[in-house]
Amino acid sequence: MTQSTFALGLDLGTSSARATFVRCEDGAEAGTATAAFAGGRDGVLSDHAEPELARQDPRAWLAALCVAVREAIGTASGQRGFAVERIVGIGVDATASTPLPVNARGETLAADPRFADRLAAFAWLWKDHTAAAEAREITERARALRPEYLARCGGVYSSEWFWAKVLRCARSDPEVFAAAHSWVEECDYVTAWLCGAREPRRIRRSICAAGHKAMFAVAWGGLPDAEFLAGLDPRLAALRERLYTEAFAADRQAGSLCADVAMRFGLPAGIPVAVGAIDAHLGAVGAGIRQGDLVKVLGTSTCDMAIVEGTTLPRIDGISGIAPSSIVPGHVGIEAGQSAVGDLYAWCARLCGDRPVGELERDASALQVGSSGLLALDWANGNRCVLVDPELSGLVVGLNLQTSPAELFRALVEATAFGARTIIERIVAGGVPVERVIACGGIARRSALVVQTHADVLDRELHVAGSAETCALGAAIVGAVAAGRFADTAAAQRAMCPAPLRVVRPDPARAVVLGRLFALYQRLHDAFGGVAASVELGTVMKELLAIRRAARAG
Repeated sequence: MTQSTFALGLDLGTSSARATFVRCEDGAEAGTATAAFAGGRDGVLSDHAEPELARQDPRAWLAALCVAVREAIGTASGQRGFAVERIVGIGVDATASTPLPVNARGETLAADPRFADRLAAFAWLWKDHTAAAEAREITERARALRPEYLARCGGVYSSEWFWAKVLRCARSDPEVFAAAHSWVEECDYVTAWLCGAREPRRIRRSICAAGHKAMFAVAWGGLPDAEFLAGLDPRLAALRERLYTEAFAADRQAGSLCADVAMRFGLPAGIPVAVGAIDAHLGAVGAGIRQGDLVKVLGTSTCDMAIVEGTTLPRIDGISGIAPSSIVPGHVGIEAGQSAVGDLYAWCARLCGDRPVGELERDASALQVGSSGLLALDWANGNRCVLVDPELSGLVVGLNLQTSPAELFRALVEATAFGARTIIERIVAGGVPVERVIACGGIARRSALVVQTHADVLDRELHVAGSAETCALGAAIVGAVAAGRFADTAAAQRAMCPAPLRVVRPDPARAVVLGRLFALYQRLHDAFGGVAASVELGTVMKELLAIRRAARAG
């Protein structure tokens, strides 16, 4: 009888690291464990003087991985056929853009005693928006001189991305910037640590992070050219020479598990390690993405992904990333998303006296659609797509002295679904087919209200992914492919991706009411987003009241 083989998926999210062992033959989960990141609030370091700041200590990533892997081994050890000697490959996913400054040995500057209290020396977490001015400057310069750079990122460069953050560091803390020999994305840093390839030029960089966040493209020779960067700041042009000239898909091998980390994990040394990738992108792989699918990773934020076979890149304004082989090799990867979803629900719970989110959801589920008279914009952490403006903020229309916490919560859930529909309609208008929508992530599995509301607003079926850990599963899949266990990603998906957990169908009556609310949302979206010079807002409140009266009349 052929012995089973296993792959290890390492998933680094916003607040924790997860390790999952997956059987290659059928995708069965053998063991999983999660460890929280130390420091700050839920692993995020902040500064009250700068509310847009969000940083992390890279040392917390590595410590959490060691705990998670060892605990996952303990869980898996009781499973039939599992043995650490049968692990054929390891894959890594992480948030992005989360770059960190490192010295010439690839060590984080956060470990340098000189910078122990300087947050610029730590990792700049994906949701750090302190570089809004720098992002605007990059966008303006690219529009004037290198419009091709913007064609792959929806026409606007984001403050969440690599070059904006690096430029912000140069201006806000020039001493930290000067001490940085190079900058490395989180997924590349962790992969390099696993392989013992710490020196920055030896790191096999991710095409996923490079293509979507750092304006990297083979078509123009890799990273943005030195002349373009020097016009922003001469220090960026000098840094370019210390970064990288190649980037690789996640199905390629980055190296092998080094002896030092193997000992800390309790694994054999020498296991092949795949090139890293963005967490949501490997979540799409774990959800079984194929052409015609749109995968929504529903978490603290959302990431919407689609793929198109070939190398011809569509241009879709307001869609934040288009890059070859970034999700599935041989396909163009398309990425969009919303900056606050789970974060928005959690904020509402805190605002309402720290009520449990589950309690708010229960009460909100009992409400008739449209009965609150509320309508919200989902921009509490800026708008990632399709406006690509981190300085936009949230809005709730229709509040009165009887508005309840449940009504507010439901309005925010509906707002996130309206934002999702806006993105999907823009992708479809750009010529990308969306025949099936797959939802994954923790919210997709535990929140019936969120999933049903999305189905009703989109007026289409929503497939909930079969795996509870799609990001870790996707990482395990590319780990197995990079190790040669499968011929390609599609073959590994066929073997390792489970069928959908369930299919949620839209309710026709709710879809009609939510369609009316979405039309009003579009007016708010265009007016407050600066899309149109003149949008009729004077009747919005009265129309909301009419919808409320009809809903309460049954």
